[in-house]
Amino acid sequence: MADSLTPEKRSWNMSRIRSKNTAPERRIRSLLHRAGFRFRLHARNLPGRPDIVLPRYHSVVQVHGCFWHRHSGCRNTTTPATRGDFWKSKFEGTVERDKRNAAALAAAGWRIITVWECEIEADAKSVVAKIVSSLRGMQ
Repeated sequence: MADSLTPEKRSWNMSRIRSKNTAPERRIRSLLHRAGFRFRLHARNLPGRPDIVLPRYHSVVQVHGCFWHRHSGCRNTTTPATRGDFWKSKFEGTVERDKRNAAALAAAGWRIITVWECEIEADAKSVVAKIVSSLRGMQ
């Protein structure tokens, strides 16, 4: 099926997809803050600029979108029907970058907590409760 949008309109739509401060990320940050946690955002000095950095716990929280980061078994992990090779290489690159960043963070002694968009949509409060219990268990 051909794209129903002009290349200019498609480009404009794609440019509106955010990489930082997404709705799921803001939701998790809000709930963590309400639970009394203080954190930094997108720390430039850490590999991959993690979404949420909790220095006191030497932990980072990565909020991944299911589509872009290829959440295995998720219904949101679809692949566009057109330009299959382009999308395949784009998704593979994203997954490889995630692995490299996670390895670099782990090597530096950081604990990584990955949260998926579909989990947040289903029940953000329970996701944050799991994060909180994990962090408090470290003390």
